Amino acid sequence: MFESAEIGHKLSKVEYEAQEPILRIKLLEIQEELKNASFPVIILIGGVDGAGKGETVNLLHEWIDPHYLETHAFGAASDEERERPEAWRFWRVLPPKGRIGILFGSWYTRPIIDQVYGKTKNTDLDVDLMRINAFEKALVDDGALIIKFWFHLSKEAQSARLKSLMKNPETQWRVTDLDWQHFKLYDKFRLTSERSLRTTSTGEAPWLVIEGQDKRYRSITVGNYILDLISKRLAAEQSRAVKISTPVKAENPYTILDTLDLEQSLSEEEYKRLLEKYQGRLNLLYRQAKQLGRSVILVFEGWDAAGKGGIIRRVTSALDARDYQVIPIAAPTDEERSHHYLWRFWRHIPRAGRVTIFDRSWYGRVLVERVEGFASEAEWMRAYNEIVNFEQQLHEHSTLILKFWIHIDADEQLRRFQLRQETPYKHYKITDEDFRNRAKWNDYELAANEMIERTGTEFAPWYMIEANDKKFARIKVVKTLCDRLKKSL
Repeated sequence: MFESAEIGHKLSKVEYEAQEPILRIKLLEIQEELKNASFPVIILIGGVDGAGKGETVNLLHEWIDPHYLETHAFGAASDEERERPEAWRFWRVLPPKGRIGILFGSWYTRPIIDQVYGKTKNTDLDVDLMRINAFEKALVDDGALIIKFWFHLSKEAQSARLKSLMKNPETQWRVTDLDWQHFKLYDKFRLTSERSLRTTSTGEAPWLVIEGQDKRYRSITVGNYILDLISKRLAAEQSRAVKISTPVKAENPYTILDTLDLEQSLSEEEYKRLLEKYQGRLNLLYRQAKQLGRSVILVFEGWDAAGKGGIIRRVTSALDARDYQVIPIAAPTDEERSHHYLWRFWRHIPRAGRVTIFDRSWYGRVLVERVEGFASEAEWMRAYNEIVNFEQQLHEHSTLILKFWIHIDADEQLRRFQLRQETPYKHYKITDEDFRNRAKWNDYELAANEMIERTGTEFAPWYMIEANDKKFARIKVVKTLCDRLKKSL
């Protein structure tokens, strides 16, 4: 795969000086067009040490307006990053629509290095590469343009390059002991890199291998490739019509939710007794989880006025306020709309030993966005798999995920709506939108049923909570949380 990057590509000084000013102007012009585009540009920089990666990144900062360009370099993970799934450090720095982000080192670095140094097996690398392909496809499906550069040098050229840098006092700092350590493993790095690039050079995000020996050649090649891909994407964007699916319409569906017994209830006396019992148990269990560094994520979905807020308050009453965060999810902000829909949820993944509670969540993509027609059918259909992959990464990082659907019937919802209208301090809880959503009850029920079927997994199952009686629902949630924590610990 690297043979074509070892044939001695060169560009003369005259050729470079003739092309460079024109290329710089075109890049600035295309960047100006990009500002109003509906997609971000993600540039990945990888390759062998000494092949000009850093010099190229610096040059791009000279050629492109830095106000709309962000570069993030990834070294060893920090304590904060190690306490979360690996993807967290990448999701949080992805550029918004209309901007360019350069990732110097990326989600490829750790899998390749671990394989070369024998920390992982071939099967582990295969899993990592499959996950990378799924991650990049999710970004591309959401509109991102991913440009991947691999800077290559032959073994002889890399040796000469490192020695040359060492001889010059002004460039000695660029060569570290780790660079020489990697060089000793050049052949292993080459084999692993070839395999990685071959597996992940997809139609959605292909690799361009750059011969890094000649500075002028690699600079012009990189600049022209970026210009060409962004130009083509902008041209395609102007001619592409976005198709939004017709909102789902259902008449009296019979779903798994209809099998729930909503007549279950608790007396006030029994409720108080059980609440004290399970809140005490929850406090002990969550403190054990904290000591072990186990994170917990709770997801609450369900009907308007189903009692999610009251349930959450009974859970948090058993926790230390310093150890949990409640994230209420409303319509996305402008900043959130400029990223992949999962971006705003990745940002809130808890550190080790902490609890994060989502009052509504990423499931909005397959519920409200589906029913109201805010997402196309292709978008919400592929979201099922994206969400399962997201939750699987959390699970593999030892995060405990509990998802609750809080269920009431339509008559009980109407009764609670009317009570909110009649109670002054509850007026803020009721809006015209609540009644509009109520008119689409069957559509939401069908969407919820499909959501539960497609995203209920062994590591992140759905718990359906019968909530016509608020007391019964609160106890069932707290008890379920205790049972799962105990089993997990």
